[in-house]
Amino acid sequence: MAKAAKKSSSKEPVTRDCTVHLHKHMQKISFKKRAPRAIRVVRQYAEKVMSTKDIRIDTKLNKFLWSNGIRNVPRRVRVRFSRKRNEDEDAKEKMY
Repeated sequence: MAKAAKKSSSKEPVTRDCTVHLHKHMQKISFKKRAPRAIRVVRQYAEKVMSTKDIRIDTKLNKFLWSNGIRNVPRRVRVRFSRKRNEDEDAKEKMY
């Protein structure tokens, strides 16, 4: 019974603060692919935590991940994930 109640409430707007450890995902990644990979890792983590396919990364987060260049990605990043309702009527996802 508890699982059924949890599923119905999972698609409501919510905000969470999480730390994404990028260092463990940068092992054995060539220098020129590190910052793009970091963006991808944050996207995948957000997808898992927020359970939606439509992920939008803020420009401040993008600038922070690229702040040390393409090679020297920060080891970890503190991120605020927020799931919001999609205002566009013909969108595939209800939340973003």
